[in-house]
Amino acid sequence: MAIQYHPGQGAVVIVDFDQGFRTPEMIKRRPALVICPQIATRPGLCTVVALSTTAPNVVMPYHAEIALPFALPEPYDSPTMWIKGDMVNTVGFHRIDLIRLGKDRSGNRQYLKAPVGKELLLTAHHCLLNSLGLSSLTKTP
Repeated sequence: MAIQYHPGQGAVVIVDFDQGFRTPEMIKRRPALVICPQIATRPGLCTVVALSTTAPNVVMPYHAEIALPFALPEPYDSPTMWIKGDMVNTVGFHRIDLIRLGKDRSGNRQYLKAPVGKELLLTAHHCLLNSLGLSSLTKTP
């Protein structure tokens, strides 16, 4: 079920890349990290970077292996994930789902809403800068 509001920066969500995308673009549902805060002039849009449980064939400066501070449910329950900094997208809320964790004792649905933390978000930002050829913005003279 699609979200109705912008998830917090640093949230891990599921993004549906099935419709409207074609090979060699991503064409499946996958976890993604929300990398930007809500922007008032972009209602209904969210910028994310793809996460993967599979290591890239060739690790590049825009990739980073990370350990999330929480466990994801199957099929994303890997001890580590890869930030795919070259796969950043601004997507509509209709493509985004919160990660379902099951139900509580009362039968209410539980969702993952905890952010990854500042260090992992900073790692994602460095990957993005590297993928855009802007890595010099993070280096001191």
